[in-house]
Amino acid sequence: MTVRKAWIIATAAVGSALAFVMLLVVGVYLVAGNILNGVGGGTKALAKGSVPAAYAAIVQKWGNLCSAINPALLAAQLYQESGFNPNARSGAAAEGIAQFIPGTWATHGIDGNGDGKKDVWDPQDAIPSAASYDCKLASYVKDVPGNPTENMLASYNAGAYAVIKYGGVPPYRETQNYVKTITTLEESFAAPVTRVDPSKQAAGAIYYAQKKLGTPYLWGGNGTAADGGRFDCSGLTKAAYESVGVTLPRVANDQYNAGPHPKRDELLPGDLVFFSKDPTDSRAIHHVGIYVGGGYMIDAPRTGAVIRFDPIDTSEYFGATRVTEDGAKALPTTV
Repeated sequence: MTVRKAWIIATAAVGSALAFVMLLVVGVYLVAGNILNGVGGGTKALAKGSVPAAYAAIVQKWGNLCSAINPALLAAQLYQESGFNPNARSGAAAEGIAQFIPGTWATHGIDGNGDGKKDVWDPQDAIPSAASYDCKLASYVKDVPGNPTENMLASYNAGAYAVIKYGGVPPYRETQNYVKTITTLEESFAAPVTRVDPSKQAAGAIYYAQKKLGTPYLWGGNGTAADGGRFDCSGLTKAAYESVGVTLPRVANDQYNAGPHPKRDELLPGDLVFFSKDPTDSRAIHHVGIYVGGGYMIDAPRTGAVIRFDPIDTSEYFGATRVTEDGAKALPTTV
């Protein structure tokens, strides 16, 4: 029996929803044993809409500049640095979508679009410059043992000298965390090349959400006593996964980056499903729910409605995320 057919029993009637969900909570682990493992190797093309359309082509192009990087890794760096905001400015004087500090930009900035000037505020220059800088760092540590990409990322954080000195990623907690963060986020920007692992926490998240069925919607609601136990859409998904030890960001478009992205016909109960009026940009996502199988989700729809079952196959269906604990931890607290 296929995974899809295993869950089709769900749609007999929304009126019998509670019993249906409890079957899913038990059954998700039965199905999990038949799923192929993990994201495979190979070139990591960008997942659908994971990078704003204005930057997707340039990230795809420059992400293949050298073997130490790929488009998904470059996207992960840009998201970590600025959330794809070309006007970002940090307290440390880092500027633009790639967050170059002036000294580094003066040395490593390039005229990526060939207009005769290099502008840190122009993504057409800053994104190629970020890729070029990565590849330059990779060339500095090309003879160091270990994973070339991890050594490049460690050089970005701690300097090439430290990587050369320690013969690989240096024993600095900040640097080791940075390498893990970017390589984990990379998976949320990559189009999977095979089925992705089931979420270990899926059943518990569904169980939490189904107990909230019938609760009135509250914009900005987190389910606290002050909120009268009410939620909005991302407040519900955040609380559901928090109940099983996974901390998600507060807003839906950041929750999209908490893991890899299964295709529509590969959805499993517990996946987060997302909706947007712009099918090319995950930053435009405006709604999220928890998939329960059979084409339905539990969601907090809007003001005046209650938490309920809704179909996912609408014109605004954007995609899905299979939440992972590491993926959630890797997300920046602010972007």
